[in-house]
Amino acid sequence: MTKIAEFTDLGSAELVDKLADARRELFNLRFQLATGQLDNTARMGQVRRDIARILTVLRTREIAEAEALATEGGAQ
Repeated sequence: MTKIAEFTDLGSAELVDKLADARRELFNLRFQLATGQLDNTARMGQVRRDIARILTVLRTREIAEAEALATEGGAQ
């Protein structure tokens, strides 16, 4: 499991790549579950939480950028 601090250190492009990888892994885990090949079912929860953490970091950055633009626009 990855800590949120590890995600905050990454750039936005890297986070988008990690998000795509995590979603792909979750799809594969669901496929393995459906076919009866999944041994570690706890991994699904870990990947889902990592996806949520990545999305949270991306959204936090998006909000911070929007606030910075609003502050700049209001100062003029």
